[in-house]
Amino acid sequence: MANEAVLMVELELPIMMTVDNTEAIPKGTLLELVDPFTASAHDGDEDKFAGVAAEEKIANDGKTKIAVYRRGIFKMTCVAAIATIGAVVALSATANKVKISDATCLSSIGLGTALEVTGGADETFLVDLNIGIGGAIGLS
Repeated sequence: MANEAVLMVELELPIMMTVDNTEAIPKGTLLELVDPFTASAHDGDEDKFAGVAAEEKIANDGKTKIAVYRRGIFKMTCVAAIATIGAVVALSATANKVKISDATCLSSIGLGTALEVTGGADETFLVDLNIGIGGAIGLS
């Protein structure tokens, strides 16, 4: 799989979340919340982040649970240059890539904090995965 999130520092153990039996999810996939406590591979801009797949899920294997990291330091791929250390990071519209959150993001969308900058699109950088980081950004 391309652009998978790579665990660099484990800060918490993964938790089990529900997953569709028919879905194939590679280890390191960025996941979105699609139903209460249910995760799926993310496929849209600023989806609500569920976590990072800690294991592979094979399609139609009979399993309906997957281990998901919700805290840790990960190397992730960005869609555009990350220019600010400490910026709030969110899911992008491109599968398994992240971006800097815009001013309209809600706290449920932020997935963590950029720990370094990148020179351009498709480069990797460290993210402190801390779901819901940043509060209500840009909202009065």
